[in-house]
Amino acid sequence: MHPNLNVQLYVDGADLDVIEKMAALDWIKGFTTNPTLMRKSGATNYKEFAKKSLQLLQNKPISFEVFADDHHGMIEQALKIASWGNNVYVKIPVINTKGESTAKVIHELSEKGVKLNVTAIFTLNQVKEVVQYLQSGVPSVVSVFAGRVADTGHDPMPLMKQAKDITKTKQSCELLWASTRETLNIFQAEEAGCDIITAPLDILNKLNSYNKDLFECSLETVNTFYKDAQAAGFEL
Repeated sequence: MHPNLNVQLYVDGADLDVIEKMAALDWIKGFTTNPTLMRKSGATNYKEFAKKSLQLLQNKPISFEVFADDHHGMIEQALKIASWGNNVYVKIPVINTKGESTAKVIHELSEKGVKLNVTAIFTLNQVKEVVQYLQSGVPSVVSVFAGRVADTGHDPMPLMKQAKDITKTKQSCELLWASTRETLNIFQAEEAGCDIITAPLDILNKLNSYNKDLFECSLETVNTFYKDAQAAGFEL
């Protein structure tokens, strides 16, 4: 049983079998990936992986990230990636490896009508800067890494709610909850007003436990412990 949510559910990953399976489901609205996930999945040819993915997506949106680290290189790669399909969003990191803002890259690409997913955002100031440089009416996604914010011991909810207040001021700009850690984050993203949450398959699969009776959860857990102790042949 899946909850009735306003937030769109995206799959985060780079497994072509998973992409094919999940693309066929109505409740999955899009996909995200990144060079790290692609490397982990064994991809060695970036363009070849992207083309195979696009053949499986049934026109659902997907984000592919640039890996250049300078202004010119990002622009060049972004235009190539954008040319692969109308459902392609180009991921641009909010800063480069030197900590320099990519605002000018974002501005130039958005003015050219390129659909952008600005990624690796952690602060409200970054959200403000990105939204300022996005072109109104050009589809864009602002990806805030709420899960990694939570990893630092800070509650990401106030940040996400304030980020939504900012992104909603720009037409066709959507807020995405990134680095999802647990199923609860999906409901937090809904509460914060996020437009999208992207999550790995193992977390999305846990939605099958939505509204599950907690006593049954307790009983299943105790049975698991008991059976494993028996199987291990433990004695005292």
